[in-house]
Amino acid sequence: MNISDNLKHVQSQIVTACANANRNPSEVILVAVSKGHPIEHIIEAYSVGQRQFGENRVEEMRQKYPQISYTDISWHMIGHIQSRKARDIPAYFDTVHSVDSLHLAQKLADATEKSGKSRLDVLLQINVSGEASKSGFFAVNWMNSPDVRADLWNNIRQICVLPNICVVGLMTMAFIADDPEETRPIFSGLRQLRDALVDDLHISLPHLSMGMTDDFMVAIEEGATMVRVGRAIFGER
Repeated sequence: MNISDNLKHVQSQIVTACANANRNPSEVILVAVSKGHPIEHIIEAYSVGQRQFGENRVEEMRQKYPQISYTDISWHMIGHIQSRKARDIPAYFDTVHSVDSLHLAQKLADATEKSGKSRLDVLLQINVSGEASKSGFFAVNWMNSPDVRADLWNNIRQICVLPNICVVGLMTMAFIADDPEETRPIFSGLRQLRDALVDDLHISLPHLSMGMTDDFMVAIEEGATMVRVGRAIFGER
């Protein structure tokens, strides 16, 4: 496995997907998902220019963080966060992709204040597909269900005024599909939801975190500004 070559290939795919959608590749942030991979792999990716890395467990990050001396890495928390572990997040991460409840958002706001950190960027995880296995704010049929829409809007309105955290966008996970094209409605649905929230609540939600190794090109074509790619860069864990 050559991480440098893998990164170049993924970056080339990002360029292609952007061209398909008439987008500028500079609009897309590649988050290299290093969870489950050794420090040496992170260092190798860093050596060829990668600066955004994603982890999904506080325990693993606590072990890795002291071993990385680079100060220009941006760490992304992409995994589910238990409320009791929210207090540990600001010390290690710059951006959280997986805020899936008002309660967790409040915990992160409190933890950020106590940490002395000036700001923690967060994305709200949205369950667009309705899969029971997926975390996130329930948003199935939000266009046609006044109750779903009202509940979602109310939660997001309250989160956006919390101190110390800054809501910068939405995140979703698509279902596993043999054909990436099958996931396109999930990604386009999140984009439409973001646009509706921006219009109704008069807020800025510049980022859409969506797309992983198997479907990130489709996600980019549907508006992703952050893609979370692990296996295509680092190989199997």
